[in-house]
Amino acid sequence: MTTLSGHRPAQAALLVFAAAVMAGCAGSKPAAQQQVAATQGSVEAAITAATASSDLSVPEMATARDKRAQAQAAQRAGDWEKARRLAEQADVDAQVARAKIAANKSQKAAAEMDASMAALRDEINRQTPAAASVPVRP
Repeated sequence: MTTLSGHRPAQAALLVFAAAVMAGCAGSKPAAQQQVAATQGSVEAAITAATASSDLSVPEMATARDKRAQAQAAQRAGDWEKARRLAEQADVDAQVARAKIAANKSQKAAAEMDASMAALRDEINRQTPAAASVPVRP
């Protein structure tokens, strides 16, 4: 009987370890599901921003879509850690894509403003005889 009682602490430790491992795995599934769902919204927002600005050439957009698809496939396969990691990467790529789209839009607006200012300067210099002697500075 001493042999049976000698194994009980080892069995108890093994059961505690198995429960901890199972709890850890169970905890990663909801985290992965949440991250994949959040990434879906982030990628869709980036696509909307790109479509609105007619700027679909941002390479991070394609990368975000690809990683989102890979995350969804990993989720379907039950590889929760891979799904969570890919979803996080897709989210970051989508954020970078949105930032680049916003920067491109700002640069286009600034260029249009510069062109308008130059046209106004030219118009003022042409129409006002006094302005010919005192040019408007840019």
